[in-house]
Amino acid sequence: MNVLRPVAIKIGSIGWMPRFLPQIVACDNFVQRITGRRFSLLDLGGLPNITLHVVGRRSGIARSTRLLAVPSGVDWLIAGSYFGGPDMPQWVFNVRAANTVEIDVHGRRRTMTWRELDGDERARAWAQMVTVWPNFDLYVARTERQIPVFLLEPADSV
Repeated sequence: MNVLRPVAIKIGSIGWMPRFLPQIVACDNFVQRITGRRFSLLDLGGLPNITLHVVGRRSGIARSTRLLAVPSGVDWLIAGSYFGGPDMPQWVFNVRAANTVEIDVHGRRRTMTWRELDGDERARAWAQMVTVWPNFDLYVARTERQIPVFLLEPADSV
């Protein structure tokens, strides 16, 4: 495990973090820009992540978002947690409007299908995600909204 992961988990647990998301995103974009998109704050914290590429539902413009993601075999689990903030991340709406998305994992781009999980399947996925990022449970307590969980599967295997 990366020695910075416990630090990242501690920082992610701070209750006022959602107020600083614009600054965190700006800092992350800076890190990505100066490293040629090879590293992000998530990488520095030793956390598994993907870059999600999805077309904007209204604009039609391709949007990219770096997300903490939990590998599950060849699949990936992602959650629209936004640090437990009150608003749903915009990428969630874009994914829901798309048939497929693309992800980058360590420079390898793949087309993925997605399913939004619910019920027992969501509960199992959530338990798996919390083992990687325990703060997901804190985020549930911070928000009144249901945090969506998505399973991304390679399009060529569906």
